[in-house]
Formats: sequence, structure tokens, C-alpha cells
Amino acid sequence: MLLRMRNQRLRKIPAIRAIAVAPIIFLCIFLLTGCVNLLEGEMESITAHRITAPSRPPTEQTTVSDYNEFVATVIRLITEHETSSQLLFFHDGDDINEELERARFEITGEHPIGAFAVSELTLSATRIVTAYEIDIGIEYKRTKEQIDSIVTVSTERFMRAQLQGIMSSYKEEAIFRSTLQVDEDDITLLVNETYYGNPQSIVMLPVVAVEIFPDAGVDRIYMIQFGYTENQSILQRYGELLTAYIQRNVEQVAGNTDSEILLSLVSMLAETIDFDERTARTTPTHGSQNLSATAFGALMRGRAVGEGFAMAFKALTEELGFTCYIVLGELDGMVHAWNIISLYGDYYHIDVSMCAFIGLEAAFLKTDEDFEEMLYTWDRESTVLCEGELTLADIMLPEDPDQTGDNASVNGTDGEDSSEED
Repeated sequence: MLLRMRNQRLRKIPAIRAIAVAPIIFLCIFLLTGCVNLLEGEMESITAHRITAPSRPPTEQTTVSDYNEFVATVIRLITEHETSSQLLFFHDGDDINEELERARFEITGEHPIGAFAVSELTLSATRIVTAYEIDIGIEYKRTKEQIDSIVTVSTERFMRAQLQGIMSSYKEEAIFRSTLQVDEDDITLLVNETYYGNPQSIVMLPVVAVEIFPDAGVDRIYMIQFGYTENQSILQRYGELLTAYIQRNVEQVAGNTDSEILLSLVSMLAETIDFDERTARTTPTHGSQNLSATAFGALMRGRAVGEGFAMAFKALTEELGFTCYIVLGELDGMVHAWNIISLYGDYYHIDVSMCAFIGLEAAFLKTDEDFEEMLYTWDRESTVLCEGELTLADIMLPEDPDQTGDNASVNGTDGEDSSEED
């Protein structure tokens, strides 16, 4: 029995030794493989991971050295429509907060861009050794598109040209920056003059609202808002139709002389357009947005009040090369409009609406004295004198090769017998 137990123990020894030797063998194989890799240059090195605190990338910080540079920097931020920023202000004064308050008032109350665009500006300072770190916050009452749309105008002529382009495209807003020293009434007058001076390209006179920034000063921003009874696309379409009509119909005007051409044109308008008496009696002011008061209403719809007739006549005569003006006045106490035309060096009144309503004899080629007797009233100081001697009867006389005098002058000669030269 003892012998059998001893033999069993002896058989377990090799197995235990094998188990103990196995790790040694694997270790040797690993070391040998590592040596081979090391010899072949393939062994990788492992370094310990170092934990570092997170850091923000450095930011570029604007620096300013004096008050004027600080104000200019803030204005630049406003023009770029920035809402916040930070800068270093190397301020050598005693009270930085007093300087910041002065800058805030100057920027928002006196500078055109700040007064126009900014609703609130906050400026706060923190001392950083020899400088101040200024935090800037800006809230806006205008969009970036509005700021970018500002047009600098230096002359009234340029402002008129800009207004004509904006009004003929029927935009709702125009923003100018200028030192012209004009007020709300001046702007409204420019808008009216632009409209009445361009009936062929501007279909309707807008209602105008003007704001000026700042309240006082030489350099100011003018925000002009336009109101229409029709939307932009409809008015643009009206404009296209009107332009095409004018270009097509001037070719139908007949006549060998300027006076005959004018008579032909007035006769054509009087025959094709009806006088809108009802609208005329209920229109309290000039510039009504009723289409009967426009060239489009007169020419495209065939119905107009005095202003519509006058706008249509001016559009057509200027297409033919005449110099023509629109007169805004009254007829027997009622709001009315008509034209003054330049003909052979003289000026004459022509009221096409009355020619349509009563007849050509009533208001074709009339003088100031004629119209005063007919109860027309207007601003005489703002219009040229109408004192020409030509009449409707002179133009309608049959042609006579032997005639001299006024009728010969109308037909393009000086009234002298050319046979005297032979």
C-alpha cells in the first residue's frame, strides 16, 4: 500500500515540473522574438501619457492708443454689424469710465452711422497692468443690409439721379449719407420733382416718410421710405407697358412742323382719353395714387384727370424731343394740372384735359393772361412766362405758298421771299 502511494507521487512530479517550465519557455520565445524585431528595426517604443490641462487658442486683440482711435474702432465694428468685441485701450487719463461714457454718447448721439444703426451700446473697462481691457456690446435697430445699402451723395444732382433709379424700380427704401444740409421738406420736394420730371419711367408718386440721423449736424444719414398702393412687381409691369406704349404711339403723330405735331398729339389724346370728372371733383391734393392721375391711367386705361393728361402729354412730347413742364395749380378752385410747352423760342400753356372736355379752342397754346382770365391759378414765380403770339387758328390755316409773317415762321422759315436772292 505504501509502495503504491509512493509510485503515484513520483508520477505527478514530471507533470508539475512541466507546468512550471512552460512559462519559462514562453518567456524565452517572446524575448527571442523581441530580439529579432529589434534587430530588424521593427520594435515600437512606448512612452507614458502625460495629462495636460485644456487650453484655448490665442485670440487676436485690437489695441488702441487714444480716444479718437477708440471711437473710430467702434464705428468700424458698427459698419461691420458686429455685436460684441474686446480691445486693449492704453488710456493715460484719470477716469476711464468718463471717457467711455463720452464715447458712447458721441457714437450713438452724434455720429451718423451710430445714430442710424445702434439701439444700445455698452462699454465696460477692466484694468490690465498698464492698459484697460474694454468689453463692447452692440444692439442694432437696423439690419446689416440696410447699413451696406447706404449711398454717399455729395451733390443734389447725384441725389436726384439716385432717386430716379430707386423710384423707377419701386423700392420701398433709400438711404443716403450727405452733407447737403437738406431737411424732410427738401427731400419730399426732390421726390415730387423726380416723379413729375419722369412720367415716362415712374408710374406712380409714392407716399414718402423721411427720417434723419442724427437730429443735428453737418454729416447726416437720410432714410427715405416709399409707400405704394400696388406691390413692386405690378408697378414694374405697369412701367414696362407704359414705355412700350409711348415708343409705339409717338410714331403715329403726324405733322410737318413742331406746331402741327403738337396739334396732332393733343388731338389724339383728346379723342382717346376721357376726362374723369368725378375723380377730379373728389381729389383734394396733387400726387394722388389714383391711376387716373398718372400717365399709365391716361394712356393705358383711357381715363384721366388733369394731372393724368399732363403726365401723359409730357411723356409723349419729351419722347418727341420737346421741352415740356407740368404745372400744379387750380382751375376755378379745384386741384388741377396742365403743361407748359416750349415752341419756337416762346412758352405756351396747354391743358389737354380741357381740350378733351370742352374742345381744342379752350386750352391750346394759351398765354398767362389767357389762363388767368379762365380762372387758372398757379405759382407764377416757379414757372416761365408764357407770352407767345401763336394761336390754334394760325396752325389750322390752310397752307399758302405766298403767305408771309407768323405762319411762315411756324412752318420753319423766317417769312422772307427767297426769290429776292435771285
